[in-house]
Amino acid sequence: MTTRLEHNTADTRFEIYIDDTLAGYADYADREDAKIRDFHHTMTFPEFRGRGVAGQIVGYALDESRTEGYAVIPTCWYVEKYIEEHREYTDMLASRVPGPGA
Repeated sequence: MTTRLEHNTADTRFEIYIDDTLAGYADYADREDAKIRDFHHTMTFPEFRGRGVAGQIVGYALDESRTEGYAVIPTCWYVEKYIEEHREYTDMLASRVPGPGA
């Protein structure tokens, strides 16, 4: 079984493929006035549930967002839960990132 993670900028989502089949994704919207990425939906297709797919895609999405310099808003309950359980991402929360002039 092969796993591939991709950032699909055209569809504003991070995707995970298992054996070349789309298994899930994490949708986002970027704020145009700031480097803030709002993760509003995470989806794992039913046939791939119970395999840790959502955790893999959210971890990848957060790592890539950090690399790209984004703070995040976890509108999606799963992304919020993931950050609570993986405290190394709490510094990325938009409410914890100093604003301009701070």
